[in-house]
Amino acid sequence: MKTTFKMRSSGRVLSGLFVVFMLGASVTPKLMGFDIAEQTLQALGWPPGYAFGIGCLELLGTLLYLFPSTSLFGAVLLTGLFGATIATHLRVESPLFSHTLFGLYLAGLMWGGLWLRDSRVRTLLPLMKGDPAE
Repeated sequence: MKTTFKMRSSGRVLSGLFVVFMLGASVTPKLMGFDIAEQTLQALGWPPGYAFGIGCLELLGTLLYLFPSTSLFGAVLLTGLFGATIATHLRVESPLFSHTLFGLYLAGLMWGGLWLRDSRVRTLLPLMKGDPAE
């Protein structure tokens, strides 16, 4: 019983950190029209005007991730977005560990939080035989 509580609590903390990062560092600059968001995307080869649309997709995925009934769908949507960021950074030959793999780090934080807080996800994606929380 305590293990389940600890796992859920840890998952909520990780998920909370992920959501705060996404909203503060990624979604807000794009939706508020900050020049840095548009400049960064243009430096990566994106045509002008894509920041707002990408920010909307990030916001949608993050909001879906927040609610238990849609969290899995949000995680899948954001995983696709993170894959696109990795591919974009590979294409422009960004530094591997600091830029290219950053989408992988975010995906790990997101999925780790979801895995810890939702037993249904642990059933779908078991790390080992049997659930340690049961």
